[in-house]
Amino acid sequence: MTGGPADRRTWHVREPREEGLRTLIERGEGGARELELRRLRLGGGQRRELHFPGCEAVVVLLDGAVEFTADKTVHRASRSDPFSGPASALYLPPDATATVRATSNDCELLAVTTPCHTPGSIHFVAPDQVEVVDRGVDGYRREVHNILVDDDVAQRLLVGETFNPPGGWSSFPPHKHDGENGEPHLEEVYYYRTDPRTGFGFQGLYANDAVLDEAARVLDGDAALLQRGYHPVAAAPGYRLYYFWALAGERRKLVVFEDEAHAWIGR
Repeated sequence: MTGGPADRRTWHVREPREEGLRTLIERGEGGARELELRRLRLGGGQRRELHFPGCEAVVVLLDGAVEFTADKTVHRASRSDPFSGPASALYLPPDATATVRATSNDCELLAVTTPCHTPGSIHFVAPDQVEVVDRGVDGYRREVHNILVDDDVAQRLLVGETFNPPGGWSSFPPHKHDGENGEPHLEEVYYYRTDPRTGFGFQGLYANDAVLDEAARVLDGDAALLQRGYHPVAAAPGYRLYYFWALAGERRKLVVFEDEAHAWIGR
Protein backbone atom coordinates (compact mmCIF):
# COMPACT_ATOMS: atom_id res chain seq x y z
CA MET A 1 0.00 0.00 0.00
CA THR A 2 2.91 2.34 0.59
CA GLY A 3 3.45 4.76 -2.28
CA GLY A 4 0.13 4.06 -4.03
CA PRO A 5 -3.60 4.46 -3.57
CA ALA A 6 -5.40 2.22 -1.10
CA ASP A 7 -7.29 -0.67 -2.65
CA ARG A 8 -10.52 -1.02 -0.70
CA ARG A 9 -10.74 -4.67 -1.71
CA THR A 10 -7.50 -5.09 0.23
CA TRP A 11 -8.04 -2.94 3.30
CA HIS A 12 -11.83 -3.13 3.86
CA VAL A 13 -13.20 -6.66 4.17
CA ARG A 14 -16.81 -7.82 4.23
CA GLU A 15 -17.45 -11.57 4.22
CA PRO A 16 -20.66 -13.51 4.92
CA ARG A 17 -20.95 -14.97 8.41
CA GLU A 18 -20.53 -18.70 7.91
CA GLU A 19 -20.13 -21.55 10.35
CA GLY A 20 -16.57 -22.68 10.94
CA LEU A 21 -13.23 -20.91 10.61
CA ARG A 22 -13.00 -18.22 7.92
CA THR A 23 -9.94 -16.12 7.09
CA LEU A 24 -10.83 -12.43 6.81
CA ILE A 25 -7.34 -10.95 6.44
CA GLU A 26 -4.48 -13.04 5.08
CA ARG A 27 -0.75 -12.53 4.82
CA GLY A 28 0.83 -12.63 1.41
CA GLU A 29 1.24 -10.68 -1.80
CA GLY A 30 -1.29 -7.86 -1.95
CA GLY A 31 -2.39 -8.55 1.61
CA ALA A 32 -1.02 -8.26 5.11
CA ARG A 33 2.65 -8.49 5.97
CA GLU A 34 2.41 -9.32 9.67
CA LEU A 35 -1.11 -10.32 10.69
CA GLU A 36 -3.82 -12.79 9.81
CA LEU A 37 -7.36 -12.47 11.18
CA ARG A 38 -9.85 -15.33 11.28
CA ARG A 39 -13.44 -15.48 12.45
CA LEU A 40 -14.68 -18.69 14.08
CA ARG A 41 -18.39 -19.42 14.40
CA LEU A 42 -19.59 -22.49 16.30
CA GLY A 43 -22.99 -23.98 17.07
CA GLY A 44 -23.85 -25.65 20.35
CA GLY A 45 -21.56 -28.60 21.10
CA GLN A 46 -19.27 -28.00 18.14
CA ARG A 47 -15.55 -27.95 18.73
CA ARG A 48 -12.48 -26.79 16.85
CA GLU A 49 -8.79 -27.45 17.25
CA LEU A 50 -6.69 -24.31 17.50
CA HIS A 51 -3.23 -24.75 16.02
CA PHE A 52 -1.27 -22.13 14.07
CA PRO A 53 2.17 -23.48 13.04
CA GLY A 54 4.99 -20.96 13.19
CA CYS A 55 2.76 -18.27 14.70
CA GLU A 56 1.65 -16.97 18.04
CA ALA A 57 -2.09 -16.42 18.36
CA VAL A 58 -4.70 -14.74 20.50
CA VAL A 59 -8.26 -16.09 20.41
CA VAL A 60 -10.95 -13.74 21.76
CA LEU A 61 -14.57 -14.61 22.56
CA LEU A 62 -17.16 -12.15 21.21
CA ASP A 63 -20.49 -13.95 21.70
CA GLY A 64 -21.69 -17.09 23.45
CA ALA A 65 -20.22 -19.56 25.92
CA VAL A 66 -17.24 -21.82 25.29
CA GLU A 67 -14.71 -24.08 26.93
CA PHE A 68 -11.04 -23.77 25.99
CA THR A 69 -8.97 -26.87 26.72
CA ALA A 70 -5.19 -26.43 26.74
CA ASP A 71 -2.47 -28.33 28.60
CA LYS A 72 -5.20 -30.53 30.15
CA THR A 73 -6.76 -27.44 31.74
CA VAL A 74 -10.30 -26.27 30.94
CA HIS A 75 -11.06 -22.54 30.88
CA ARG A 76 -14.73 -21.53 30.68
CA ALA A 77 -15.76 -18.23 29.14
CA SER A 78 -19.06 -16.54 28.31
CA ARG A 79 -20.15 -13.21 26.88
CA SER A 80 -23.59 -12.29 25.59
CA ASP A 81 -22.05 -9.80 23.14
CA PRO A 82 -18.96 -7.56 22.92
CA PHE A 83 -20.79 -4.68 24.63
CA SER A 84 -21.69 -6.68 27.76
CA GLY A 85 -18.27 -6.52 29.46
CA PRO A 86 -14.57 -7.29 29.07
CA ALA A 87 -13.46 -10.20 26.95
CA SER A 88 -11.98 -13.59 27.71
CA ALA A 89 -9.03 -14.61 25.56
CA LEU A 90 -6.60 -17.47 25.07
CA TYR A 91 -2.96 -16.85 24.12
CA LEU A 92 -1.20 -19.61 22.18
CA PRO A 93 2.58 -19.50 21.73
CA PRO A 94 4.08 -20.79 18.47
CA ASP A 95 3.05 -24.36 17.57
CA ALA A 96 0.84 -24.81 20.66
CA THR A 97 -2.45 -26.66 20.34
CA ALA A 98 -5.75 -26.12 22.15
CA THR A 99 -9.41 -26.87 21.50
CA VAL A 100 -12.50 -24.73 21.87
CA ARG A 101 -15.98 -26.18 22.35
CA ALA A 102 -19.20 -24.20 22.17
CA THR A 103 -21.44 -24.68 25.19
CA SER A 104 -24.12 -22.37 23.77
CA ASN A 105 -25.48 -21.72 20.31
CA ASP A 106 -24.14 -19.06 17.94
CA CYS A 107 -20.66 -18.53 19.36
CA GLU A 108 -18.38 -16.08 17.58
CA LEU A 109 -14.64 -15.82 18.21
CA LEU A 110 -11.71 -14.08 16.56
CA ALA A 111 -8.23 -15.52 16.12
CA VAL A 112 -5.34 -13.21 15.25
CA THR A 113 -1.88 -14.57 14.44
CA THR A 114 1.58 -13.33 13.53
CA PRO A 115 4.80 -15.21 12.69
CA CYS A 116 6.84 -15.94 15.78
CA HIS A 117 9.54 -18.42 16.74
CA THR A 118 10.07 -17.54 20.41
CA PRO A 119 8.79 -20.21 22.81
CA GLY A 120 6.17 -19.25 25.36
CA SER A 121 3.36 -20.58 27.53
CA ILE A 122 -0.35 -20.91 26.93
CA HIS A 123 -2.15 -18.22 28.89
CA PHE A 124 -5.85 -17.58 29.58
CA VAL A 125 -6.97 -13.98 30.07
CA ALA A 126 -10.09 -13.67 32.24
CA PRO A 127 -12.37 -10.61 32.03
CA ASP A 128 -11.11 -9.23 35.36
CA GLN A 129 -7.56 -9.25 33.97
CA VAL A 130 -8.42 -6.89 31.10
CA GLU A 131 -7.25 -3.32 31.69
CA VAL A 132 -10.12 -0.85 31.11
CA VAL A 133 -9.06 2.70 30.21
CA ASP A 134 -11.14 5.81 29.44
CA ARG A 135 -9.60 7.96 26.73
CA GLY A 136 -10.44 11.28 25.13
CA VAL A 137 -13.07 13.87 26.00
CA ASP A 138 -16.31 15.20 24.57
CA GLY A 139 -17.00 13.84 21.06
CA TYR A 140 -13.97 11.56 21.07
CA ARG A 141 -14.35 9.98 24.50
CA ARG A 142 -14.16 6.19 24.26
CA GLU A 143 -13.41 3.13 26.37
CA VAL A 144 -10.38 1.02 25.57
CA HIS A 145 -9.85 -2.54 26.82
CA ASN A 146 -6.24 -3.72 26.80
CA ILE A 147 -6.30 -7.52 26.60
CA LEU A 148 -2.58 -8.14 25.96
CA VAL A 149 -0.65 -4.89 25.76
CA ASP A 150 1.53 -4.22 28.82
CA ASP A 151 2.38 -7.82 29.66
CA ASP A 152 5.12 -10.38 29.35
CA VAL A 153 2.85 -13.05 27.82
CA ALA A 154 2.91 -12.30 24.10
CA GLN A 155 6.09 -11.91 22.08
CA ARG A 156 4.86 -9.77 19.15
CA LEU A 157 1.09 -9.28 19.34
CA LEU A 158 -0.69 -6.31 20.93
CA VAL A 159 -4.42 -6.96 21.33
CA GLY A 160 -7.40 -5.02 22.66
CA GLU A 161 -10.87 -3.60 22.04
CA THR A 162 -12.31 -0.09 21.68
CA PHE A 163 -15.90 1.06 22.32
CA ASN A 164 -17.27 4.23 20.71
CA PRO A 165 -20.52 5.70 22.10
CA PRO A 166 -23.18 6.70 19.53
CA GLY A 167 -21.85 9.49 17.34
CA GLY A 168 -18.42 9.27 18.99
CA TRP A 169 -14.98 9.17 17.40
CA SER A 170 -11.89 7.19 18.30
CA SER A 171 -8.30 6.86 17.09
CA PHE A 172 -8.53 10.61 17.56
CA PRO A 173 -6.72 12.94 17.28
CA PRO A 174 -5.83 10.92 14.16
CA HIS A 175 -2.73 8.83 14.67
CA LYS A 176 -0.63 6.36 12.73
CA HIS A 177 2.21 3.91 13.33
CA ASP A 178 3.57 3.21 9.85
CA GLY A 179 7.14 4.28 10.69
CA GLU A 180 7.26 7.13 8.18
CA ASN A 181 7.88 9.73 10.92
CA GLY A 182 10.28 7.69 13.02
CA GLU A 183 7.74 5.80 15.13
CA PRO A 184 8.03 1.97 15.20
CA HIS A 185 6.27 0.43 12.22
CA LEU A 186 3.20 -1.56 13.28
CA GLU A 187 0.58 -3.19 11.08
CA GLU A 188 -2.97 -3.26 12.49
CA VAL A 189 -6.26 -5.07 11.89
CA TYR A 190 -9.75 -4.05 13.05
CA TYR A 191 -12.96 -6.08 13.38
CA TYR A 192 -16.21 -4.17 13.92
CA ARG A 193 -19.48 -4.82 15.73
CA THR A 194 -22.41 -2.44 16.23
CA ASP A 195 -25.24 -2.12 18.74
CA PRO A 196 -27.91 -2.48 17.44
CA ARG A 197 -26.44 -4.80 14.82
CA THR A 198 -28.15 -2.89 12.00
CA GLY A 199 -25.85 0.07 12.66
CA PHE A 200 -22.71 1.30 10.99
CA GLY A 201 -19.67 3.48 11.41
CA PHE A 202 -17.04 5.07 9.20
CA GLN A 203 -13.38 4.14 8.96
CA GLY A 204 -11.03 6.73 7.56
CA LEU A 205 -7.58 6.08 6.16
CA TYR A 206 -5.39 8.91 4.92
CA ALA A 207 -1.85 10.21 4.63
CA ASN A 208 -0.62 13.77 4.33
CA ASP A 209 0.96 13.05 0.94
CA ALA A 210 -2.58 13.00 -0.55
CA VAL A 211 -1.88 9.67 -2.24
CA LEU A 212 -3.90 7.83 0.41
CA ASP A 213 -7.31 9.33 1.18
CA GLU A 214 -10.09 6.78 1.73
CA ALA A 215 -13.17 6.14 3.85
CA ALA A 216 -15.41 3.09 4.17
CA ARG A 217 -18.78 2.52 5.77
CA VAL A 218 -18.21 -0.37 8.17
CA LEU A 219 -20.98 -2.76 9.21
CA ASP A 220 -21.32 -5.34 11.95
CA GLY A 221 -18.87 -8.11 11.04
CA ASP A 222 -16.59 -6.09 8.73
CA ALA A 223 -12.81 -6.03 9.10
CA ALA A 224 -10.02 -3.68 8.01
CA LEU A 225 -6.29 -3.93 7.37
CA LEU A 226 -4.41 -0.76 8.34
CA GLN A 227 -0.85 -0.72 7.03
CA ARG A 228 -0.23 2.95 6.38
CA GLY A 229 -1.67 6.31 7.34
CA TYR A 230 -3.94 7.88 9.93
CA HIS A 231 -7.07 5.87 10.68
CA PRO A 232 -9.81 7.69 12.67
CA VAL A 233 -13.08 5.89 13.40
CA ALA A 234 -16.59 7.34 13.82
CA ALA A 235 -19.81 5.72 15.07
CA ALA A 236 -23.11 6.75 13.50
CA PRO A 237 -25.54 8.57 15.85
CA GLY A 238 -27.79 6.10 17.65
CA TYR A 239 -25.34 3.18 17.37
CA ARG A 240 -22.55 2.04 19.63
CA LEU A 241 -19.51 0.89 17.69
CA TYR A 242 -17.00 -1.73 18.83
CA TYR A 243 -13.79 -2.79 17.20
CA PHE A 244 -11.28 -5.46 18.07
CA TRP A 245 -7.73 -4.42 17.26
CA ALA A 246 -4.42 -6.20 16.98
CA LEU A 247 -0.96 -4.98 16.00
CA ALA A 248 2.41 -6.49 15.23
CA GLY A 249 5.55 -5.18 13.62
CA GLU A 250 8.93 -3.68 14.26
CA ARG A 251 8.65 -3.56 18.04
CA ARG A 252 6.11 -4.75 20.63
CA LYS A 253 5.38 -1.26 21.88
CA LEU A 254 2.37 0.88 21.01
CA VAL A 255 3.93 4.18 19.92
CA VAL A 256 1.80 6.47 17.75
CA PHE A 257 2.44 9.58 15.68
CA GLU A 258 -0.44 12.07 15.72
CA ASP A 259 -1.39 14.18 12.71
CA GLU A 260 0.26 17.48 13.59
CA ALA A 261 -2.60 19.44 12.02
CA HIS A 262 -5.01 18.03 14.62
CA ALA A 263 -2.85 17.09 17.60
CA TRP A 264 -3.78 20.36 19.38
CA ILE A 265 -7.26 18.91 20.00
CA GLY A 266 -5.92 16.37 22.48
CA ARG A 267 -3.69 18.76 24.41
